[in-house]
Amino acid sequence: MPRKTALITGASSGIGETFARKLAARGYELILVARREDRLQRIAGDLAGARALAADLATSEGIEKVESVISASESLELLVNNAGFGTKGRFWTANLAGQEQMLDVHIRATMRLTHVALRGMVVRGRGAVINVSSVAGFGQSAGNVSYCASKAWINNFCEGLDLELREAGSPVKVQALCPGFTVTEFHETLGVDRKLIPGWLWMTADAVVEASLRRLERGRVIVIPGWRYKAAAAVMRHAPAIPRFVGRFRRDKRV
Repeated sequence: MPRKTALITGASSGIGETFARKLAARGYELILVARREDRLQRIAGDLAGARALAADLATSEGIEKVESVISASESLELLVNNAGFGTKGRFWTANLAGQEQMLDVHIRATMRLTHVALRGMVVRGRGAVINVSSVAGFGQSAGNVSYCASKAWINNFCEGLDLELREAGSPVKVQALCPGFTVTEFHETLGVDRKLIPGWLWMTADAVVEASLRRLERGRVIVIPGWRYKAAAAVMRHAPAIPRFVGRFRRDKRV
């Protein structure tokens, strides 16, 4: 029997690299995708049999390159769409090109790679897709409008896919992994000082990935690692309704 294969995007650091190391330990053959080929090659060299595939998922060429590899893999059991980044600043002043590239990676690449992966997995009757989202997808924050919106799309996309897969009687699983603040290079790349965020809010990439893989076995669609973030997400889901309710109450009182 051929070994199971996992393809991980954004695998050159952080959550993606952690997925790679944990899946290698579970016996998966790995296809590691990222823009930074030098770092990707170093990680692949540490993991026996891992293949490095340099691709920029903000471009059509990069997406097509990964699509071809997924389509050709008969042993693909797991796709982890982890590639992503953030932008900073109010929507109308932040660089528009950067926001467009972010949406290309978070939405267009996620959609297309999931589409080609599921075509094979559903026919084979096995496999799973993990799309790395964020607890930010349950609300909004000033200065991160497009980021939060793109993560909300991933959450809704995964819930819809789960509905369709169950309706079709397919055992293939899909998950939206929604971490909070995680110790990776994400915030440094964004230019945010990690010290500005209370230490008790930070989780390790190891804890986030372990939560994802444990809950994947149970078929959980929305996975929020850490009780603090579960509570935060529950509040954020209702937060948009609170100002509307308060405003309506005040108007009623005036009447």
